[in-house]
Amino acid sequence: MKLLPVDDARARMLAEVAALPAETAPLARATGRVLAEDVEARRDQPPFPASAMDGYAVRAADCPGALRIVGESAAGHGYEGAVGAGEAVRIFTGAAVPVGCDAVVIQEDCRREGDVVHAPAASHGHHVRPAGGDFRQGQVLLQRGVRIDPWRLSLAASAGRAELSVVRRPRVALLSTGEEIVEAPAEPGPFQIYDSGAPALAAMMTGWGAEVVRAKPLADELYAVIAALRDADADLVVTLGGASVGDHDLVRDAGLALGLSFRVESVAVRPGKPTFFGVLGDGRRMLGLPGNPASAFVCAEMFLRPIIMAFQGAATAPSTITARLEQDLPANGAREHWMRAKLSYADGMVGVRPYREQDSSLVSVFAVSDALLRRQAGAPAVAAGDVVEALPLERA
Repeated sequence: MKLLPVDDARARMLAEVAALPAETAPLARATGRVLAEDVEARRDQPPFPASAMDGYAVRAADCPGALRIVGESAAGHGYEGAVGAGEAVRIFTGAAVPVGCDAVVIQEDCRREGDVVHAPAASHGHHVRPAGGDFRQGQVLLQRGVRIDPWRLSLAASAGRAELSVVRRPRVALLSTGEEIVEAPAEPGPFQIYDSGAPALAAMMTGWGAEVVRAKPLADELYAVIAALRDADADLVVTLGGASVGDHDLVRDAGLALGLSFRVESVAVRPGKPTFFGVLGDGRRMLGLPGNPASAFVCAEMFLRPIIMAFQGAATAPSTITARLEQDLPANGAREHWMRAKLSYADGMVGVRPYREQDSSLVSVFAVSDALLRRQAGAPAVAAGDVVEALPLERA
């Protein structure tokens, strides 16, 4: 099988993925979705000059002085008259500044006697939020392709949107193979282990915006794998395990039986060499991941996440950072190596230290890692203090 560099393999995969159609979602259900439209402001925000403090709206030219209180302006209930010379309006935070006023003096700096307030000196615009100070009518607030989070949701709501046009979530069928794995709470046999890969991958993909359908672990029987692949109603079929070429690795053969055309046969990456990608005869995309958890999780970050993002029309490339290496590392081999690692922060610098144990079967190491340290294929030895490339992982 031809080994492709990581970047080339990802490019070939993404060349086969296009954004799915758009659909309308209520604002309350838009979190985690990717915008299929630009969101523009329908009006200025705030739509009027607003007070930033509790106090009195005044004309700066009248201050300092004793001013007659002629009314009140509260949030949602403004003073509708015009304020003249020697007059003031009691005002509260967020309320509209009345016509004729150009400043607000805070209540702690004032002394009130009945309908008269003794105001200190004030300058034009003091404690006043200008109309349109946050954004202006017609301004693009959110661009197509961004993913809605609670903060962006707030911005869309402030623009007066009750619903948004978002890309349909990709449907992903997750199939795990291998008679050595069982799902809890089933009791494993003497030569079996609990399935730790599929639950994690399902959670990852859900967090990335996919609708995930999981099948129970499949037996190492070709007809069973073919049937599961054939019946998977999905835009993308992801298989976990059985991706290599051993006697019990049946996923490739099952895919070929359904017209699989390979775009990537294998990747020059460690861990995760058996990863493959192709298009089934009916047009569904298929990504085969290795069964070892670390291999699967690394390749999920390298390939699965970008594919799911591409289905949603969002940015696809993993976003790496530079960091100072905290220990010496030997020269790397012929395959690009993504090492589980820990980030640190001190003196304005980001440091990274790979874990000693990098075996692809170790779930415990991934559980405490918050980054992947990238070693390019054939990279020379590096020393502590050298600058390296790292991919931060999303951790709670």
